[in-house]
Amino acid sequence: MASMTTTFSSLSLRPPEFHTTASNHRSKRPTLSISFASVSPETSTTAPPEKPEIELEFIGPKPGSDGKYPVERTRAISGDKLLRNIMSDNKIELYAAYGKVMNCGGGGSCGTCIVEIIDGKDLLNERTNTELRYLKKKPESWRLACQTIVGNKENSGKVVVQRLPQWKK
Repeated sequence: MASMTTTFSSLSLRPPEFHTTASNHRSKRPTLSISFASVSPETSTTAPPEKPEIELEFIGPKPGSDGKYPVERTRAISGDKLLRNIMSDNKIELYAAYGKVMNCGGGGSCGTCIVEIIDGKDLLNERTNTELRYLKKKPESWRLACQTIVGNKENSGKVVVQRLPQWKK
């Protein structure tokens, strides 16, 4: 729990004597007293709350010469970005040769950014209407990276994404 400091202050105001009666006596206005309290967090002992993060693991579309699939890892703040943008920001290859030239720029109309969610589907948004139309005959684990929001600003966890080879799409 955050530590709080309460400060009490008091202020008295007495206006100058300003008015004279016929008998040359000065009258005084009453003194005005104001008291207030303010509560502020102590900055030395509290840290800002951390935003939940999603750990992402991207598995390459085909195995390397050793027979193992390459894996790239990154993290993203939950609910902040689309999967496509996270991959782009981290220089993780999303598009095959055709997709590099012919992608729609994130509009959800080309299908070149299809990925398969291996684990962590519950940490992503539901399929959008665009995905429902475009992927209606595809497995439920397939998503369009340009339509997939990673997290919901409250959850954290791990999502494993398989980049699909061009021929499989």
